[in-house]
Amino acid sequence: MLTKRIIPCLDIKDGRTVKGINFENIRDAGDPVELGALYAQQGADELVFLDITATVEKRKTLSELVNRISHHINIPFTVGGGISSIEDVSMLLQNGADKISVNTAAFKTPKLLTGLAKEFGSQCIVLAIDTKQEEDGEWYVYLNGGRIKTATRCIDWARQAVNAGAGEILLTSMNHDGTKQGFALDITGTLARELPVPVIASGGGGTKQHFADVFKTAGADAALAASIFHFKEIAIPNLKKWLHNNGVEVRI
Repeated sequence: MLTKRIIPCLDIKDGRTVKGINFENIRDAGDPVELGALYAQQGADELVFLDITATVEKRKTLSELVNRISHHINIPFTVGGGISSIEDVSMLLQNGADKISVNTAAFKTPKLLTGLAKEFGSQCIVLAIDTKQEEDGEWYVYLNGGRIKTATRCIDWARQAVNAGAGEILLTSMNHDGTKQGFALDITGTLARELPVPVIASGGGGTKQHFADVFKTAGADAALAASIFHFKEIAIPNLKKWLHNNGVEVRI
């Protein structure tokens, strides 16, 4: 049986790790190199690095910072933010990334996923989806770091993206982001059931039980969190031990 993965996320702005609530009210959370090294030591299964303003500021991800972090960790490293070409991905892989995460550029040009998967293998291509549940009960895709709403349903885009070549989905619920009230079990469960690729749940992790719920109830393959790790509310070793004791297969 595949073990469930615990993934800390470094949201990067101006070279620092930051964290917000519902994609707003951003505050500083520390040095990304130090945090990355700490999480690798603590037994994180992977590390995700998202340059959260790269797309809006129309610039490329900070490859030098990616390189520095990669020299301090020994776990799989996913990098996203402003990626829109084979050249962008090549540069990040050369600087120590193991996988790359695409979001807005892939939505605007789904052929990008096919080209990247052909060049690097779909196992290297993570599709990040920022989604929000609207008043009609449907979950819609948002672009540009949650700033632009689309009329596309999350599940429809996820299916199309997997068919195009995405090898994994990083699903962030904007309704739950930073709230620590629990993950979005319904939409996460829908994607986990209907897609043939792993689904990473993101947004809302605040207690150990929340992680157990997203694994057991929603069937997520991995759970990503940020502030509870950055601000030392839950330590990764304690979380994994608790999950293991509560029937969730994790790598100890």
